[in-house]
Amino acid sequence: MQRSSCVVLAAALLLAGTAPGRAQTAPRVKIDAGLLEGTVSPAGVRMFRGIPFAAPPVGELRWQPPRPVPAWKGVRSATGFGPRCMQLPIFSDMVFRSNDMGEDCLYLNVWAPVRKAAERLPVLVYFYGGGNVAGDGSEFRYDGESLARKGLVVLTVNYRLGVFGFLAHPELTRESPHHASGDYGLLDQAAALAWVRRNIAAFGGDPKRVTIAGESAGSIAVNAQMASPLSRGLIAGAIGESGAMIYPTFAPAPLAVGEQDGLKFAGTLGAGATSLAQLRALPADSLLRATAGPGRGRFSVTLDGWFLPRSPEQIFAAGEQAHVPLLVGWNTEESGWRGLLGAQEPTPENYVAAVRKLFGANADEALRLFPGSTPEQVMESATALAGARFIAYSTWKWAELQGRTGGRPVYRYLYAQPRPPSRAPSPNPPPRGAVHSAEIEYALGNLATNQVFAWTPEDHTVSAAMQAYFANFVKRGNPNGPGLPPWPASNSGDSVRVMVLDTNPRAEPMRYGAGFRFLDRVYSAEEKR
Repeated sequence: MQRSSCVVLAAALLLAGTAPGRAQTAPRVKIDAGLLEGTVSPAGVRMFRGIPFAAPPVGELRWQPPRPVPAWKGVRSATGFGPRCMQLPIFSDMVFRSNDMGEDCLYLNVWAPVRKAAERLPVLVYFYGGGNVAGDGSEFRYDGESLARKGLVVLTVNYRLGVFGFLAHPELTRESPHHASGDYGLLDQAAALAWVRRNIAAFGGDPKRVTIAGESAGSIAVNAQMASPLSRGLIAGAIGESGAMIYPTFAPAPLAVGEQDGLKFAGTLGAGATSLAQLRALPADSLLRATAGPGRGRFSVTLDGWFLPRSPEQIFAAGEQAHVPLLVGWNTEESGWRGLLGAQEPTPENYVAAVRKLFGANADEALRLFPGSTPEQVMESATALAGARFIAYSTWKWAELQGRTGGRPVYRYLYAQPRPPSRAPSPNPPPRGAVHSAEIEYALGNLATNQVFAWTPEDHTVSAAMQAYFANFVKRGNPNGPGLPPWPASNSGDSVRVMVLDTNPRAEPMRYGAGFRFLDRVYSAEEKR
């Protein structure tokens, strides 16, 4: 081999994290704040964990927009996950690999495959779910290695939660040069996207091919980042899994309402928390404990005039959002039929009574579109209606708005693969369909990290197809590729088709299309009241 070829090969191997005779050498990258050293997985994926993308939001920086990371000297280890953001133990399905929790939590994680020296790979940035009160980028189900092996640079990003991420307050508004408060968790995400634009090339990523994705609160965040003038220019594609910041799901509140909610919360803390300085002086654990209890731990996103000058729905309707391809959908059982009927049995009589209570003068139309003449039909319609009211309607509305004004293809899905039975006996009846969040391990290739369920070969087949669709979309803005059933783009109108994702992926007319249009009229009227 000629000397020049050897030099090129050695450079390429160093970029990949290995050098001749030094297999699995710890990879190093230089970013704007300093030098990082990560690890290499047995499959050859370079992993950099716990990278700070903003200064610790502590002390005077509590309830401040994220600030730049101070530069460091020497080599910073990036082999372990950073602390997760302050949160109560709310969701039993969250399994963290981070060892600590604290306010100093603005870290991200990168999985980067081997690539040629000059190659720039597409990038996926994934935001976790958890209702803006819980979650972490270290969760097993969000691990990025499987998709990295398919030629993507994958990131997970931490963002502030609960009172630390979304408290609005008149004093915060007054001290802000933007006359804004609240939305700090969303600002964290925007800061991470700006970090990606500046630094991702060091990991082999293409800063101009960044797709953002998320599930539930993470999907709602994707919707908001597409709308925000601070971030919409930093992304090339978007994936939304169940949720958008559109009424009645996480609809943003006027800043004045958020401020009053903040004052009310501060009033529950006693006389020692009447000023912003006193609030900032409170220990983080005390603030977190004060959010325990019904209705005390959730703070609305605010229309702060800076991150969100208007609601995402208004921004999308005006065509002012990011004009990028969108892959978006929801699951067949986002909420069970008891989400509508409660403790009542699924009889036609109980169903009619529940629908009439919910929809009043519109109940007859609701019953025509979501019929319930038998117990089986009641369970089917009540499941669909409860899921729509919870999160599917807002996701549908997002797809409709982007399809009409976004100028790029919209690819819709309905995730329909139920999880298999759990390995341990459960007293609860099995779900009728795919429950909320069930698709995450399938889409990201992490079934093996979840030991709760007895995965079958069929589950792994579904996961392989979903990973291929997602990877294709991140690479080209189009999920289609060799060996996959065709997935048509479907922007808007009465002939919308969705990709049903289960053991037999197929494009079908959207279920309950007329029902969603009915809900659209109902919710539009409610918002105007």
